[in-house]
Amino acid sequence: MDRAPSSQGHQFGPLQPLLQGVADIPQRQKSRERTRSGCSRLETCSSPLHQHCSLSLSLSQADRRQPRLSTNRIHAHSTYSASSMEIDWEPPLPAGYNDLHRSFLQNFMAQGTLTLKQGKKLLADLKSKTTFEPVDPETITLDQFTDAIRTAREAVEPLDYDIRYMRDQVRDERVWVFYNTQSDPASQMATVHSAEEVAYIKRLLDAMFETYNTPRMEVMAVDEAQALKVSRPSRQSMGNGHVNGANGEDAEGSQSATRGLKHSEVLALLSNLVAEGWLEKSRDGFYSLSTRALVELWSWLVATYNDEEEEWQHIKFCEACKEIVTHGQRCNNVDCTIRLHDVCEGNFWRTRPDRKCPKCQTEWDGSQFVGERAITSRSAFQRSRAGRRGRRSEVAEDAGEEEAED
Repeated sequence: MDRAPSSQGHQFGPLQPLLQGVADIPQRQKSRERTRSGCSRLETCSSPLHQHCSLSLSLSQADRRQPRLSTNRIHAHSTYSASSMEIDWEPPLPAGYNDLHRSFLQNFMAQGTLTLKQGKKLLADLKSKTTFEPVDPETITLDQFTDAIRTAREAVEPLDYDIRYMRDQVRDERVWVFYNTQSDPASQMATVHSAEEVAYIKRLLDAMFETYNTPRMEVMAVDEAQALKVSRPSRQSMGNGHVNGANGEDAEGSQSATRGLKHSEVLALLSNLVAEGWLEKSRDGFYSLSTRALVELWSWLVATYNDEEEEWQHIKFCEACKEIVTHGQRCNNVDCTIRLHDVCEGNFWRTRPDRKCPKCQTEWDGSQFVGERAITSRSAFQRSRAGRRGRRSEVAEDAGEEEAED
């Protein structure tokens, strides 16, 4: 399934996880990470995360008085004033860390994700500025790129950030993601989005991974009509005090979030989330989590939606690569829990004597899907796409209702 590519160079950078948030004071560095108004000279500052500005606190009601981070405001080499006491701390730097590594890391942070092609072009551009001669991206080797990634990772690990890669489930390319490793509830609201928007995002994820994700139909995506349907919190969630979806932990300021969003606001937010790289929109109009979002929200998704006591889980993993599956294939036996990415199945079956499910031994014909194809492969949806019967959104909704009845 082709997907419209999302913008990689979004303005907010990789430090605004939608729900996982950015820890204002990382757990391992609580006594050492500090804030100040910024450094005056890039060439004399050794911080790996220098961005000419400081980590500042936003005291507005919308962000629950949490620190608000962005890539042009974070700075690790800093000073924090607390009870009239100042302490300096500078994170340890990898051996050989230089201006090239620093520039690479800053650009990586600003983009949030890098493919190998993008990484080679970035390194070539940075090297050309150092040597004052043009550098062909094709001359950048995989080893050079992975060495830059390794150095950047060593530089940010003391600050509770990390870099890991995951294969794109649709385009079959490796995507390296710069992400925050902390997922404590206190930091979940530290985003550039308002309280109402974050509450909506949680409802949207609930729709993806609960409403439209059942044992018989694992869609894990929503179309525009379904996304608009959760523009406001349900009466049940309002009555339970779970407006922000964090099991009641976001009660403070919840009154402003209960109003929900207007449909025009939802459409604008969805467009922004695609541009920021959190969501992907397919050519059939379905929204699903991007590779970057799956990496950033991995732990949160598993902790929120999976139940260790149940065999079937809302968050599924590929039998071959062990990564999350939101677009792929499933066993023909509806009660079986084996799933495979499309991009993994070729190598997986080549290592086996036959195309039978490794768990239940059912013949695997590749006709049962995980993701939006659980709907779009149905004849009813195909007819609606050809304009012969009903709107596609209605067909998708009907499919979900039929599933619930089953």
